[in-house]
Amino acid sequence: MNQSRPDIARTVLSVLFIVALIFGSFWILLPFLGALIWATTIVVTTWPVLEWLQKRLWGKRSLAVALLTLILLGAVFVPFLAAVGTIVGNVDEVAARAKALASLEVPPVAPEWVRKIPLVGTNLAASWERYGGQGIKDVAAVAAPFAAKGAKWFAAKVGGIGLSLLHFLLTVVVCAVLWSNGEEAAARVRRFGRRLAGERGEAVVRLAGQAVRGVALGVVVTAVVQSLLAGLGLLVAGIPFASALTAVAFILCIAQVGPILVLAPAVAYLFWSGQTGWGVFLLVWTIVVGTMDNVLRPILIKKGADLPLVLVFAGVLGGLMTFGLIGIFVGPVVLAVAHTLLEAWAKEADEEPAIAEKSA
Repeated sequence: MNQSRPDIARTVLSVLFIVALIFGSFWILLPFLGALIWATTIVVTTWPVLEWLQKRLWGKRSLAVALLTLILLGAVFVPFLAAVGTIVGNVDEVAARAKALASLEVPPVAPEWVRKIPLVGTNLAASWERYGGQGIKDVAAVAAPFAAKGAKWFAAKVGGIGLSLLHFLLTVVVCAVLWSNGEEAAARVRRFGRRLAGERGEAVVRLAGQAVRGVALGVVVTAVVQSLLAGLGLLVAGIPFASALTAVAFILCIAQVGPILVLAPAVAYLFWSGQTGWGVFLLVWTIVVGTMDNVLRPILIKKGADLPLVLVFAGVLGGLMTFGLIGIFVGPVVLAVAHTLLEAWAKEADEEPAIAEKSA
């Protein structure tokens, strides 16, 4: 009796065609991949907010989506336009301060507090006294070799603002689409997970969503706490424009830069103006507030997703260092999926001998 032989060439060509199709699709979607990841993260995080708004807007999804889209646009463009308006409205004052800065003289002897700075105080004092008594123009002549590199760096950053805004607009569009058809998209993803690994695959998809929502909760709440504490320290120390600086600190915390870029110049200002006591206070406050996110954020993420704290911590930091800002969401999700699959595989190995004993 003739047995059917497997057609190896057909199987190989089928696999190659599928791989080429997947690779081609990924290559086409590559320019939109970042916006798609960000939009998915935002939609998964804000889905409870969407449902809450829909209930209060007469059950109309379109109104809820429009409101959330406007809020998302305002979160970036309102501060951006406000900053531009502030700069334009204070052009004369900026020009006057620039002229006054040109005649500023550096004190010939470094203040005593500069020498007392741990580790770098002696070198800073030596550099200070080397250029002490010189005006800004003389100091600028010394710094001229570094000006070209600084100008190139600044031009690159400014040139990237337009591209970033375009990327953000694309993210908003994708968010609006996903908000409108979120149930259908979620059902497809769960169906794909179930097709790959049965019920366990669907559970992994749900866990990934919980991890994304937990990370977002940890990032936002940590940013709020850090910025409020930073603003409190600035207010107590008597730093001018404390409320505006608190808003800047919040934006930096959301961007995972931290409040150090706001607090450190404030500390230097206090020491420079001779307020050593307040400077020491704000320096200690800066260290506490600037490092608390390493503890607070993983704890909050763990509350949103039932994962080991070490795994969450490694996912956030490893993802941030590997993929940048989006990595704080991607890292925990990848580790959560891998951890769940490994745990399920290990439990299966433990259950097999027990099942064999019962059947015997």
